Amino acid sequence: MSTIHNTHKTSAIHANPSQSNPGQSNPGQSNPSQNHLLAALPTVEFELLAPFLELVSMPLGEMIYEPNMQLQHAYFPTTSIVSLHYVMESGSSAESAGVGNEGMVGISLFMGGDTTSSSAVVQTAGQAYRLERRILKREFDRGGFLQRLLLRYTQALITQMSQTAACNRHHSVEQQLCRWLLLTLDRMPTSDLIITQELVAGMLGVRREGITEAAGNLQRSGYINYRRGHISVLDRAGLENHVCECYAVVKKEMGRLLSDVQYRQEI
Repeated sequence: MSTIHNTHKTSAIHANPSQSNPGQSNPGQSNPSQNHLLAALPTVEFELLAPFLELVSMPLGEMIYEPNMQLQHAYFPTTSIVSLHYVMESGSSAESAGVGNEGMVGISLFMGGDTTSSSAVVQTAGQAYRLERRILKREFDRGGFLQRLLLRYTQALITQMSQTAACNRHHSVEQQLCRWLLLTLDRMPTSDLIITQELVAGMLGVRREGITEAAGNLQRSGYINYRRGHISVLDRAGLENHVCECYAVVKKEMGRLLSDVQYRQEI
């Protein structure tokens, strides 16, 4: 597959040191092209954003934004993964979607809402490029390639949210866990996940006992190896054969909507 190399002026980007993260590249080697949306931008449009992109650390559990609060920045993850949650009045929550190096956090900034009823929490520690809302809205309103790209991504994100809602209602905890693991793996350079059963249960909005049983079944099948706070995927093909159709629906829609820009990515 051919690649068109954009001439990125990374010298204009401010870098902050990040804590180490399993599977994460050297922080000093980070660049915007690790995010698929930024990598897909033509050079001319990227260079309008480059001076304003700020490389930031994304510690595990950090709240990027809270419900009904004014969003100040958009985030383009490179090595981190952010979980979008809906929080109930009781304090319980469930993940509606995940965002990794394929996308961005903060679509409300260009959709006109500025706030959202959900929250965004770092699920996997790493890094992201942060962009001030004023700059994002200014470039989006130009009506160029960035606008078309972000609108397509938003449609893909809506598909993920809708499919997650259907999956949580109609499929078993074991199938939901397979879907979540595969979507997480797609955003990571490693098959090892540092995460607790309690956190996974919170993502899926189920009881911890349900995750314990589901993870145990997957381990006995030889698909994963689980020990306290650590999940290693041993047989991805096995997970793909065991997962419900929701994983394929989300992946296919993302590929369909962004298929004509992927060849410009340089990861």
